[in-house]
Amino acid sequence: MEIRADVTMAERKRRLVSNELTEAALRLLASKGYAAVTVDEIVAVAGVSRRTFFRYFASKEDVVVQFLADLGTGMRDELAVRAEEEPPSVALRHAVSAALAVCADQHPDHADRTLSVVRLILGTPALLARFLERQEAWRDELAAELARRLGLDADADLYPRLAAGMALNAFDAVLRRWSASEGREDAAGLTDRAFAVIAPALDAVGRPAI
Repeated sequence: MEIRADVTMAERKRRLVSNELTEAALRLLASKGYAAVTVDEIVAVAGVSRRTFFRYFASKEDVVVQFLADLGTGMRDELAVRAEEEPPSVALRHAVSAALAVCADQHPDHADRTLSVVRLILGTPALLARFLERQEAWRDELAAELARRLGLDADADLYPRLAAGMALNAFDAVLRRWSASEGREDAAGLTDRAFAVIAPALDAVGRPAI
């Protein structure tokens, strides 16, 4: 029990420091712009050392992208709990909708913060490149879960990665549209429209196998 308590406390401390670094970075970026902010400024505002910063983040880019990092895990977890008999398009639509809801359907302050981060990422080449790297990891996770659900081999069958890629393309298209509208367009409605386009291909698995 004592070991469990120590682990829990350590994890809580890790999350607290990570959140403080992220908040400090976002405040600075909002006031000064991405190019003008340095790691030294971030750690000064957060009240930690450079060594601590690099224990949690590999770069200045990572501290911003981390704000959205859990979206991929959320998509995979939502897909994992969908009913096995659901068509792939339905299960994937719910998974993507759950992730986008985190951006758009929370408290207005949170949605405003998320919108500013999304716009910053999409408008900054270095951040966008790092965000796309994260999405590649998300595709692997979604593909593995799809393969499990459908009894396919994630390495040998083309379908899981193709389907995961289509779902993430829909996610990316909706995120960009929502960002461009400054949050005014309904992310859920946009997601439904996107999946209406790709559903026939997603549900073609096994007819014939690819």
